[in-house]
Amino acid sequence: MPTKPALIAVIGPVEPALLAAWTTYYRGLGIERFHVAFHFPDHVPDAWRHQLVAASHELGITPAAVSTGPWHEHTNTELRDALREQAGTGWHLLADADELQTYPVPLDEVIATAEAGGHRVVGGLMLDRVAADGGLAHWSPVTGLDRAFPLGGHLTHRLLRGDPRKIVLVRSGVTVASGNHRAPGHKPDPEALACVHHFKWRPGVLEDLHRRVARFTSGDWSEHTPAVRDEARRLLDHTDRHGGRIDVADPRLSFRRVSLQTLPAGWGHEAKTIATAWRPPAARTGTRP
Repeated sequence: MPTKPALIAVIGPVEPALLAAWTTYYRGLGIERFHVAFHFPDHVPDAWRHQLVAASHELGITPAAVSTGPWHEHTNTELRDALREQAGTGWHLLADADELQTYPVPLDEVIATAEAGGHRVVGGLMLDRVAADGGLAHWSPVTGLDRAFPLGGHLTHRLLRGDPRKIVLVRSGVTVASGNHRAPGHKPDPEALACVHHFKWRPGVLEDLHRRVARFTSGDWSEHTPAVRDEARRLLDHTDRHGGRIDVADPRLSFRRVSLQTLPAGWGHEAKTIATAWRPPAARTGTRP
């Protein structure tokens, strides 16, 4: 039986309630080892930083590192790779603090199937979760993420033109690119893609995106390519046109009601089609969606 994977995550200034929900969710999937690092940009108040680190300890997770400073594009990758080294040999589950992954079968079966097929990575596809009216809704642990953000759609790649592919499980020793989008030299099985529920669209995200654009543009934060701020600008342009909301009625985005408890209907075909067809914006032709 394959060893249970270690969860690897670099966590920014999220709300403690999200950290708690995230931890509870992955423990429910059987995760026992959490290797996390916290990184806080300079604008984050000390009180928020201390509160989140304290919440981590209360959840039984001792951070491997806590740092403060610019969030360069390479910052997440360097911290993530240090955590993977610390976690040691075996399988690693990669998940940001706003990502909850749904699999068709238990994790040990997912890993056993990957190993039997000679795969050293397992892939996933992002499904953006939003409030029913497209607003950047507040939520509470009582309400829960599923009820507060009941709609799932393809905002990231169809509007922002970002890479929706994710490496969700990876063997130690396999290199993973920035953002956990690819593992050079390794292709996940397109027939077995997890659903990566992406709960990014919460209060404060627009301010964060404005800050990201400003810091990358000024050079205060270094970047490899302008892709990250270009995606941020596309989201900000969209919400400006729609009164601060995401247009959940836009048929291109395919928003519909989904749940963390099961894969969306038709997910296997849908995810494979998107993952295999996706190309970076530079490789596309035609006008912006």
